[in-house]
Amino acid sequence: MDAPELDGPLAALRDEIVACRRCARLAAHCKAVAAAKRRAYRDWDYWGRPVPSFGDPSARLLLVGLAPAAHGANRTGRVFTGDRSGDFLYRALHEAGFASQPGSVHRCDGLLLRDCYISCAVRCAPPQNRPSKAEFEACRPFLVRELELLPRLRAAVTLGHFAHRALLAALRTWDGTLRPAAYPFAHGRHYALGGGMPDVVCSYHPSPLNTQTGRLTMPMMLDVLATALGIVQTADGTLLTSEGQIK
Repeated sequence: MDAPELDGPLAALRDEIVACRRCARLAAHCKAVAAAKRRAYRDWDYWGRPVPSFGDPSARLLLVGLAPAAHGANRTGRVFTGDRSGDFLYRALHEAGFASQPGSVHRCDGLLLRDCYISCAVRCAPPQNRPSKAEFEACRPFLVRELELLPRLRAAVTLGHFAHRALLAALRTWDGTLRPAAYPFAHGRHYALGGGMPDVVCSYHPSPLNTQTGRLTMPMMLDVLATALGIVQTADGTLLTSEGQIK
């Protein structure tokens, strides 16, 4: 399995995200966590900056999470990498045929995504994992531009309530008549928005709180990915094989 490297506008957007310092509280928190470190990662050189999105620029599927984990993506520099949420998510993506390997340890571990792109509502690790309303709004233009720069996008999976709200708010820039309240979050719910917008499928976030309590199980996550895969196959009439090749 392979996927092309980012170039052109998506690469420029990635660099802009990494350089962003518009939210002083978040920038300070990322830096402080990177300096203090966690005992288990004391030998790591923490990323400590906004975390860019990751994946295939030809993706038909977008996944949207909340924000980087303080000692996960804020440490490794790649979204959903280096924490238990990522362990669960990438195992599911691998089983569904979207990821080249079932685990993700650091940003140079060889993991590749095929037909899938992963983004976040907020690009910096927030204190107590709670971004403010202003921080969500400050990050929204990045998600809006990614939606515009993924021309084959057909479906989006929102990982949790806040990611769901963030995606709908971004999509509202395409269609000002879109009313996010008309599409409430519920695990497994599928919304066909129309108007050239991707279908939206809801999933609980793969956090340890959800996965260890059984609120989100691997079969539940795989069912969501199967729904999303069915959407993109129906839309384009092409299939993603278990080896990650489109035919």
